Amino acid sequence: MPKGGKKKSANGHQRGRGRVENVSDDESILDNASVVSIASSSIPDEAEAEVDEKSQEEAFEEKLLECVENLSEKSAQTRTQALQSMATALSKKYLPDFVFDRYMTLSEAIRASLRRGRGAEQEAAAQLAPLLCVCLGACDEAEEVAASLSTTLLQVAADASANPHARAKCCWSLAVLAFLTELEPSEALASERLLADVFSGSYLKGDGHTPNITADTAALHAAALSGWTLLATVDGCQNLDAVGQEHLIDMLGSGHLDVRVAAGEALAVMHEIKPLDAPEQVCELLAALATDSSRFRAKKERKAQRSSFREILAYIEEGRAPELKIRFGQECLELGTWALRKHYEAFCQVLGSGLNLHLAQNDLLRQVFQLGDPINAATPTHKVTKLERHLMNAAAFKARTISRSKNRDKRSAAASC
Repeated sequence: MPKGGKKKSANGHQRGRGRVENVSDDESILDNASVVSIASSSIPDEAEAEVDEKSQEEAFEEKLLECVENLSEKSAQTRTQALQSMATALSKKYLPDFVFDRYMTLSEAIRASLRRGRGAEQEAAAQLAPLLCVCLGACDEAEEVAASLSTTLLQVAADASANPHARAKCCWSLAVLAFLTELEPSEALASERLLADVFSGSYLKGDGHTPNITADTAALHAAALSGWTLLATVDGCQNLDAVGQEHLIDMLGSGHLDVRVAAGEALAVMHEIKPLDAPEQVCELLAALATDSSRFRAKKERKAQRSSFREILAYIEEGRAPELKIRFGQECLELGTWALRKHYEAFCQVLGSGLNLHLAQNDLLRQVFQLGDPINAATPTHKVTKLERHLMNAAAFKARTISRSKNRDKRSAAASC
């Protein structure tokens, strides 16, 4: 053979360097099958995935049970952490059976922390109280829990010596419980009166001046007013007449943003239930707040105020209600009224980042927002790993190369003829 010549195969075709010019179909099939088999072997079996998921659920439940045990510990810090961990877990995962089996234990622990706890522990207990009722759903047990906890929440919210942050959380929790469940008329009325008494501290003084209150006290008044507005969406005119439009207008002049915004939202809800008296006067005040550029306010505060009051002014002046669309999974929740917006905000505070999950699965939330029965989600598909994707791409590349080589051989043979 001459030096540098190409070696011929048995069937007469030439083989060049780095090039495959003729490979039998059987060989290509075997090669492709081997690569695909490697890729498929790296995919975990469904049985193994189910076992892993079950073990994760068991580990999660063990942590929850540990939190339940820590609720009765002597250390206030341990109890507070247990309350916070329990609230986080129940918001991020819908566990109605777990809660139903232990609702009495959880209810007693919350009440004990509200009574003997201080500051952060009372806040954590007040946060968990409405969440417990949300997880229980629309049932007699939820009514029982709400009735028992409302009395204790009422006592803490009315205690002037208690921590203002704890009082604010109790005011909000009290309103949410009254909203979620059908309390006795006397209990609901007591809650409304307490909330009104709390935020009356932001009314104008007898001499017509705005009261000078601290930021913590302002947060307390705003929480009480926001809770009162939530109940107004249910009770209607009876709740509105107890406060009066003039007091809400006075609160628009508060030196604290959260109080001003809460008062503006209360006026919007009031106007939605029945038209305001002298709406032109109210619109003038709202327009001033919507265009406020006072330099003594922080830039962030001015921006938040203008954004909030533009929406409120547009509704009272032009009748344009805020339209919000919340997408979760394959569904969409439309909020076209101020009442629905207050309901959504209440659940946002209860569930936090777990709201979308509960909107999809929790019967109580779906009943409140009229979403119908839960939609069965499709079976989740296996997520392809980087290695699996690489092996599959390699198999496809090899099959494509072999196919193109065959076509080149056929063209070469035709040209030689």
